[in-house]
Amino acid sequence: MHLFADIRSTVLDALTQMQAEGALPAGLDFANVAVEPPRDAAHGDMATNAAMVLAKAAQMQPRAIADVLAAKLLADPRITAADVAGPGFLNLRLAPMVWQGIVQAVLTQGTDFGRIDLGKGLKVNVEFVSANPTGPMHVGHVRGAVVGDALANLLAFAGWDVTREYYINDGGAQVDVLARSAYERYREAHGLEPEIREGLYPGDYLVPVGEALKEKYGDSLLDKGEQVWLSDVRDFATQMMMDRIREDLAALGVQMDLYSSEKALYGTGKIEAAIQTLKGMDLIYEGVLEPPKGKEPEDWEPRVQTLFRSTAHGDDVDRPVQKSDGGWTYFAPDIAYHYDKVQRGFDQLIDIFGADHGGYVKRMKAAVSALSGGRVPLDIKLIQLVKLWKNGEPFKMSKRAGTFVTLRDVVEMAGADVTRFIMLTRKNDVALDFDFDKVLEQSKDNPVFYVQYANARVNSILRKAREAGVDVSDAALAAADLTRLDHAAEIGVAKKIAEWPRLVEIAARGNEPHRVAFYLYELASDLHGLWNRGNDDVSLRFLQEDTATSQAKIALARAVGVVICSGLGILGVTPAEEMR
Repeated sequence: MHLFADIRSTVLDALTQMQAEGALPAGLDFANVAVEPPRDAAHGDMATNAAMVLAKAAQMQPRAIADVLAAKLLADPRITAADVAGPGFLNLRLAPMVWQGIVQAVLTQGTDFGRIDLGKGLKVNVEFVSANPTGPMHVGHVRGAVVGDALANLLAFAGWDVTREYYINDGGAQVDVLARSAYERYREAHGLEPEIREGLYPGDYLVPVGEALKEKYGDSLLDKGEQVWLSDVRDFATQMMMDRIREDLAALGVQMDLYSSEKALYGTGKIEAAIQTLKGMDLIYEGVLEPPKGKEPEDWEPRVQTLFRSTAHGDDVDRPVQKSDGGWTYFAPDIAYHYDKVQRGFDQLIDIFGADHGGYVKRMKAAVSALSGGRVPLDIKLIQLVKLWKNGEPFKMSKRAGTFVTLRDVVEMAGADVTRFIMLTRKNDVALDFDFDKVLEQSKDNPVFYVQYANARVNSILRKAREAGVDVSDAALAAADLTRLDHAAEIGVAKKIAEWPRLVEIAARGNEPHRVAFYLYELASDLHGLWNRGNDDVSLRFLQEDTATSQAKIALARAVGVVICSGLGILGVTPAEEMR
């Protein structure tokens, strides 16, 4: 049940009727007609902009449209008032039975309440994390992993066919550095002093790799040139790092559907095929780029390169795909990888990148636009940095990692559920402070505690009711006399519940899972507020002497719990049954 969508349909039906009666001209486009909460709750329960957006095309005054529309809408028993405001906005008030019906709908539909078919089964690929396989995942990867996984959950809830994909960046020079670093740990495993020279990875996490290399190769690689061992050690170390990354993701509750390898694109003709496809569109040419911004002329060495005409698809400048020495640029395999995703039949692509990839957005969108003929949209979400704090000071690096705080550090200290929720308390493109002390404190200022406490309170109400002999099964609560929910505070909670399907729609359209976390905090706040009012007004307490009244009030609390559990499921957070 999507109440806002239902009322919008009622508005559209009324507008269509007005056309049939000659009160509106035919041929109007209703696409921009919206029904949403008013900016000021005192003005009503919902507002529609219908008269405002149709006035120009209809060549009519907005208020003239709104007056007729208001009269039409008042024929619906759900609508008790339709007031024209300002130049032509229409504010609506709904009958209490509507909000009471929302509670019944939640108890009947369970966690499917709010599930919508916005995606209509279209295939969407969400690529996220995609860390270099050169070490354990760090705190920056945590946020990207959580945002990507929660977004995938959200889109699935909203009707898309979702694939979670990890792109293994194992085709560049960094994996050779990994191999050389692992080889030094292999020497160390044989009792030799490792030479961790500048440019190698210093973390202790490679010690087990060196020991595993010793177990597999014995001393056969000692004192050999890297032309002998580089390839084997690189593959071995990369596989061990990917095993570690999979374990780290599992600790965070993330399971990928597919892992794709950059290395697998080389020597297979896939890069060449993608570039050739662009060449067939006259989008590949030989040319010389202008000097980058900020470069003095004497610092710039013009050279002929193979360029992608990305400006034809919205980029600022054309981009090199092949260097003058014949080698591919970093951009070329990424083009091939995204072309592969297009060829696999995805209807939409989403990439979750670190903030340092900001310069990559336009070129990648241009490539996908060209290779899909504009059919497949690509949305790129940039993840800003996470700043860690503890005891009022910046949290220092991990000795195990050598240069950064690992994902495992964060999860072990805060827990996966807390970590996931907190990572979604800011929009992805805003920096986030993660204070270990604050995220674990039990207060209203800690959003994850506040939401979990609300769910625990609902479960406490249910337990006490059962002990009192009250039937609190969902079927019994759905059949309760919900007209007893007539206090403004109770109706207010029901109104917040009614926003859930609309929130899912808005969040899914914008690929913004953080909106779910915001909404859950607001819903929890409304429940806590109702609970606290019951301390002074006994008529608002959930358990009453009259069983029928108790069931109605408990039905409201249970509906809140159902929606919280549904929302936490999207965030990948386990609901708390009780707080200790």
